[in-house]
Amino acid sequence: MNITALQFGLYRDGDNNLDTVQSPVVDQAFRVSAADAHIAVTVEDTTARRDFVQDGGRRTESYDLRGGEVDGSVQVDAPHDPSARENLARFVARTLDAAERNNARETWIDLVDHGGGDGGGLQSDAHKAIMSSTDMAGAIADGIALHAQAHPEDASRAIDGIVANQCLMSTLGFADALSQDGVKYLAASPETMLAPGVPTGVAEDIARNEDDPAAMAHAIVKDTMHTRYASFVGSYAPAAAMDVLDLDPQKIATMRSAVKQLDGALTRTARGSDAASDAILDDARSVDGMVRFDDGQLPWHADRPAIALYDTFANDARLSNDVRTAAANASKAVGDLVLAHGESHGFAPFDGADYRDAVGPTVHFATSPGQLDPWAPKVSETHTAFYKEVGAAKLDHALLA
Repeated sequence: MNITALQFGLYRDGDNNLDTVQSPVVDQAFRVSAADAHIAVTVEDTTARRDFVQDGGRRTESYDLRGGEVDGSVQVDAPHDPSARENLARFVARTLDAAERNNARETWIDLVDHGGGDGGGLQSDAHKAIMSSTDMAGAIADGIALHAQAHPEDASRAIDGIVANQCLMSTLGFADALSQDGVKYLAASPETMLAPGVPTGVAEDIARNEDDPAAMAHAIVKDTMHTRYASFVGSYAPAAAMDVLDLDPQKIATMRSAVKQLDGALTRTARGSDAASDAILDDARSVDGMVRFDDGQLPWHADRPAIALYDTFANDARLSNDVRTAAANASKAVGDLVLAHGESHGFAPFDGADYRDAVGPTVHFATSPGQLDPWAPKVSETHTAFYKEVGAAKLDHALLA
């Protein structure tokens, strides 16, 4: 039996404009597998690039890697819809099946494609679809259940971590949903990423630090923030900010409760005083949302760094003591999730935008009606269980109605 420290599932959606530019993560997977015999990789790559099929054309290639080589056969199918919940679920189950065969001590999934915060990701051009964050997390749960049903002897195996090699996926809502699936860690950026994004080499960081989550998290952040990709205009880093979050159920429950208490206090305050409502909006506007480099064409400017936002409320003397106390508690609860983070003081590829406050996950906090759900219903950041659970919809109504 092959003993494996890590089974790493690489789910790549190349059914869009990122097919070529994001493809180096597959080459990186071969190199990681060759460099460390204790890492096995399960790949599903929907692509139109020439690779295993000489004449190319859009297709889905599925295979396993050991020792830098394809382990077994390559299955080539008609192109799957990578944004379909059932397809991601089947890949999760297949990765867990491989983890059982290899007696893997950990199993992680790397989701490679477009991302859109709590709106979701995995954008398929051919199918004109994008998977909601609810379905992304749901697919993880579905895949775990499929594996347990087919392999009751291994029913306790789960997904230990998610690498979201996508934009804007370090969010409170996504972290909350994944934690309820039993996922322990989320490695993601709160900002947009430049493809190829997170290097597949982070699998080595995970495998080498299986007994030291803090060391693992710091290594992932360091590798991502220090990676440089070459281009015709010079080298560039893939991320302006990067987090690894601890999704411990008790920490997540504490965070969810603290944010709910804060949103409730803000709602009551906003309903009771126009001056307080104005102060809340002033504070929120003072914390820049994500996509800090564009001219307002992208919709994620309401995705604000939660710790920075809550600290701003906590330090505003215009707000009541109960709001300020609740904000300080929420900031601490969110901060307790952050195992490691990195941020750029001036990210050159994004016109030198400053991300010193982009520490930890974002929360969707609109300051105008147009920021609530600007791409709904195709992409919605408010149709999530977390958004409803913490009372964010009521707060929106109190502030913006």
